Amino acid sequence: ALRLAYLRSGGHDPSILEQLLHVQLEATVLEEGPAGLRRARQAQSPRLRRSVPAEPPSHGTHALDAALLAVELENRRLEDELLALKVRRERRADAGSQAAQRHAEGVARLQAEVAMLRCHAEQTRPRLHPPVFPRPIAPTLPP
Repeated sequence: ALRLAYLRSGGHDPSILEQLLHVQLEATVLEEGPAGLRRARQAQSPRLRRSVPAEPPSHGTHALDAALLAVELENRRLEDELLALKVRRERRADAGSQAAQRHAEGVARLQAEVAMLRCHAEQTRPRLHPPVFPRPIAPTLPP
C-alpha cells in the first residue's frame, strides 16, 4: 500500500522503490516465513505461480529460496518501473492536452482582440469627403 501510494503521488525514484519492495519482502518473510512468502507471491502475482511442494523447506532449498527471492525482487522492481513509466506518460499526455487547451484559449483571446481593434479602427477613422477640385479659371484650349 505504501509503494502504491508513493507511485500514485508521483514518486518514481528507483532506489526508493527498491527499498520499499525490499522492506515489504522482509516483512513478509519475518511474519510468515518462507512458506508464507511463497503463498503471498502466489496470491499477489498469478503469473508467478509455480508448483510448490507441501513439505517444509529443507537446508538444500535455502539457495533455491534465495534465488527465487532475487527473481521476485527483480520482477517487482521491473513492475514498479513499468508503473512509474505509465504514470509519467499519463502526466505528459495530460500536460500536453492542458498546454494545447491554453494555446487554443490564447489564440481565441488574440482573435477577439484583433476583431475589437478592427472595429475600433473603423469607428475612429476620419471620414474624408470626396475631393472638390477648384473650377478652372480659363476655358480649356482646343486641340
